[in-house]
Amino acid sequence: MFEQLKELIVNYVDVDPESITGESRFIEDLGFNSYDFMSLLGELEVTLGVTVDEQEIVKLHTVDEAIKYLESLKG
Repeated sequence: MFEQLKELIVNYVDVDPESITGESRFIEDLGFNSYDFMSLLGELEVTLGVTVDEQEIVKLHTVDEAIKYLESLKG
């Protein structure tokens, strides 16, 4: 899941994929704005076949947090 998420992240922000870690914060470290972040999550919904809860995604700040949340949706 981590590698898949990294591949998608670089489609939205100008960042070296090798610099992305589990502790990378979407806004502060990777340069996401709220629109890009929501677009990324929309793409993840389609790619993974899950539905994210907008109340929950506002709590996601790091790549690891996003992975844990998405994995919990997949069961």
